[in-house]
Amino acid sequence: MPKSSTPTRLAVRKTYKLYVGGKFPRSESGRTYLVDGDNVALASRKDARDAVVAARAAQPKWAGATAYNRGQVLYRIAEMVEARRAEFKALGVSGAEVDAVTDRWVWYAGWSDKIAQVAGNANPVAGPFFNISAPEPTGVVGVVAPPSLLGLVSVIAPAVVTGNTVVVVASNPQAAITLAEVLATSDVPGGVVNILTGSGAEIAPWLASHDDVNALDLAGIEDADLATELERAAAGTLKRVLRPVSGVDYTEDPGTGAMTALLEIKTVWHPKGF
Repeated sequence: MPKSSTPTRLAVRKTYKLYVGGKFPRSESGRTYLVDGDNVALASRKDARDAVVAARAAQPKWAGATAYNRGQVLYRIAEMVEARRAEFKALGVSGAEVDAVTDRWVWYAGWSDKIAQVAGNANPVAGPFFNISAPEPTGVVGVVAPPSLLGLVSVIAPAVVTGNTVVVVASNPQAAITLAEVLATSDVPGGVVNILTGSGAEIAPWLASHDDVNALDLAGIEDADLATELERAAAGTLKRVLRPVSGVDYTEDPGTGAMTALLEIKTVWHPKGF
């Protein structure tokens, strides 16, 4: 009798899709591009608009959650990054960077219920009034992320810990969408973080001019002329724009600046004695 042959098994190839509204859709355009042999969805301006809609829908509830709860969610992200450490390393992210990413999530989780005390204040006034300044989230933030995983986390975490939601254009798609898979299993409500893979030069102008985007972080834009054009486009809707700074070392202590840059300060008066 002839020997039985073991059938050849073909590996299931992964397609790195977008992350919008807590789901993983393909680009509505059907476009993909190859990155290190992997198929990656190439986001379109329609995908950007869908992501903004998802971010806007999620923002009020996320901002209304207690700071303590947001901190719990960010800490859960750190737990899941730690659990998938080997997967990130297989994508070429060094072990030291994965550890730094985990630590960065924990660091921002600890700030969730403290930033209001640092950025807010009970103001001294001459009169029978309380005068209190308190920080509030800006709203929906469009982000063009730096290429490194640590850079990506360093622009997402300060935005979401303060109650904002984000639409991120990521240039390192495999690591970014693997991070999205972490977010999807970390109690992060759908729409709080939305990740688009593709070209920042193609997608960012639509975020810059979008009426429902409140702020724009251009950390991943290296072309100074493009950054200027995006800033001009954002001026039409009075967006707050964070311009890229060359030579940022994301391994250093980030401080509170990235959080306070995406907060608005609301001041209220209240009479004393009643």
